[in-house]
Amino acid sequence: MQTDRFSRLNQYRSMWVLVFFDLPTETITDRKTASRFRKNLLNDGFNMFQFSIYMRFCPSRENAAVHIKRTKNALPKKGKVCIMQITDKQFGMMELFHGKKETTLEKPNQQLELF
Repeated sequence: MQTDRFSRLNQYRSMWVLVFFDLPTETITDRKTASRFRKNLLNDGFNMFQFSIYMRFCPSRENAAVHIKRTKNALPKKGKVCIMQITDKQFGMMELFHGKKETTLEKPNQQLELF
């Protein structure tokens, strides 16, 4: 249908903005800067996806551009930051795996046989 292609929450128009970062934390100043950057992301509506990956849903490309600009304005001077945007359709095709903690198997007790 023609109207679905231009609907407000179309899977190809709505976007996910992902921010990946690796910031130094050696000094107190570095830790404060990294913490401030993370808090800016949270205040702008981003959610933690993994420890240094934050994501935000945006209903349009224009809205995504606003949040990308805010993130760029808050970039710290040190470290690495990557901003990626993908469509909702692409995000929906992501495969997630939640691992389980490895445990060692207990040896079974010796079975005694009675005659």
